Amino acid sequence: MRQAALVVGFAYLLNPVSYAEFTIYPKLVVMGNIGQTVANISTHHGFFLTALFCYLINFIEDIVTAWGLYNLLAPVNRALALLAAWFQIVYAGIALFATFHLATVYRMLTTPEYAKLFGTQQLEAQVDLLLHSFRYEYALALGIFGIHLVLVGYLIVRSGYIPWWLGCLLIIDGAGWIINCLQPYLYPDTNLGFLFVTFLPELVFMLWLLIWGWRIREPA
Repeated sequence: MRQAALVVGFAYLLNPVSYAEFTIYPKLVVMGNIGQTVANISTHHGFFLTALFCYLINFIEDIVTAWGLYNLLAPVNRALALLAAWFQIVYAGIALFATFHLATVYRMLTTPEYAKLFGTQQLEAQVDLLLHSFRYEYALALGIFGIHLVLVGYLIVRSGYIPWWLGCLLIIDGAGWIINCLQPYLYPDTNLGFLFVTFLPELVFMLWLLIWGWRIREPA
């Protein structure tokens, strides 16, 4: 269990998705301006490829995290811990599939034949569709990830060897992801920027695992 806690902590720590999501992607993809987006990616395709690999590494690490959390929480309720792990694996699988859209975008914009074949307008329309498909599928996957966090939070509250308040924070975190995931379908005009605060418990959980995870006492 101590090894599992440290594995999960380091998987969170070494996760590069925030670099791709908040640094690279917003600089290249200009919302509402597909022409500028295509120009940015074509000019800085190496930068775009870096973001692609950051996403891939993140989703592979999520599978490792699912394994670590299962081993950490199985003593509480093995069946529920397994269910939580499967939700995270399904999330990672959907997100990996969504990332292939970015790989297609990279291929289309770095192969001159596609520009000749489609023409400028059709090429931009294809890229726009692929980028939106990535965002919508990734958002759907994050809703499933939110269910995973709610289950993990509940198991932590019941555990007795991890602080109960961490579990409560993760339940709030998971609920935030679920609400955010449903926005495009149920309340597209609602501003949910305040939900960013609910995503911070994952950082708190990571710090706890790295600092105190090796001190976890094996339950009887």
